[in-house]
Amino acid sequence: MRAVIIAAAVAFLISLFATPLAIRVFTALKAGQPIRGGLGLASNQGKKGTPTMGGVTIIVATVFAYVAGHFALTTLPDRQIAQERPTMTALVLLGLFVFCGVVGFLDDLLKVRRRNSDGLSAKGKLLGQAIVGTGFGIVALYFASTNGQTVASEHISFIRDISWLDVGKVGSVMVFVFVITAMSNGVNLTDGLDGLATGASILVLGAYALIGFWQYRHWCGDEAYARANDYCYQVRDPLEIAMIAAAAAAACVGFLWWNTSPARIFMGDVGSLGLGGLIGGLAVATRTTLLSILIGGLFVLITVTWVIQIVSYRTTGRRVFRMVPLHHHFELAGWSEVNIVVRFWIVAGISVAVGLGLFYSEFLAVAG
Repeated sequence: MRAVIIAAAVAFLISLFATPLAIRVFTALKAGQPIRGGLGLASNQGKKGTPTMGGVTIIVATVFAYVAGHFALTTLPDRQIAQERPTMTALVLLGLFVFCGVVGFLDDLLKVRRRNSDGLSAKGKLLGQAIVGTGFGIVALYFASTNGQTVASEHISFIRDISWLDVGKVGSVMVFVFVITAMSNGVNLTDGLDGLATGASILVLGAYALIGFWQYRHWCGDEAYARANDYCYQVRDPLEIAMIAAAAAAACVGFLWWNTSPARIFMGDVGSLGLGGLIGGLAVATRTTLLSILIGGLFVLITVTWVIQIVSYRTTGRRVFRMVPLHHHFELAGWSEVNIVVRFWIVAGISVAVGLGLFYSEFLAVAG
């Protein structure tokens, strides 16, 4: 628990005090967010030129916080838990965070240079996400620890692995790529109003910090616990999962101080794609792939409504919503930006609560 708290505290402080520096740097570099005109969105007014790419501070804060938290782990008396080197789990999760962020950074950079909202093409962005997902999916499936445990599993998981849904290593890598790409784009679509994606990410990452720590407390890798109990979680490095999730959540809290309405900086695609990649990785690493549909319910809702709009317009020429992503539909309906953000946070919170409730109820059913 000490390592998790240290990582979260370090991430929060770095993000809180580094974000103003990022605001000054990106403002000096004229890295302002291009705003597409003619959409009739009240939230766009006065935002032209607001610095973007602030997600860099979230990523940097999380990586440094992991180093601090991991150092704390090395001081633990239990050598089975303490690790001298970073684990494969940390490599996969932080790698997804950083390299999905790199894809987003390239997208942001093109937008800033061209002075319009056209960055990477949709195909280019998907290709980048697929390359990152495939690379780390292979690492997650083919590099086992000394006890044979891998970061990801060959089974589809809900709250644990579903024994009869064995898709093999190749199939699991494909699922891994899909989860990373879907969640990454889900957070990216949600990032359209001040603080919306940041606040929702805090809730989801906080949930995974709790799940990771709970799995650590009931871990099959803890031989003493496994001998005394019939139920435990077959995951790899759950304490580091909790530590990284808590650090990322705390980094988002520090960033939200400056990103809430009226935002002084936007996270940009570097932040949204990176956070989505990390959340997808957390879902796979904790064996809660299908449960992540509930935990990340707001991201899923916004993605599904976006798909409905695109399919409807291309097949019938009609729009189901006034505009997508979904928050812009409510904006055109007359809701204020702050109202939309707070209400969507409530939706995200309810989704997280339902997901955690199912996770805990399964434990009670198995333990009982």
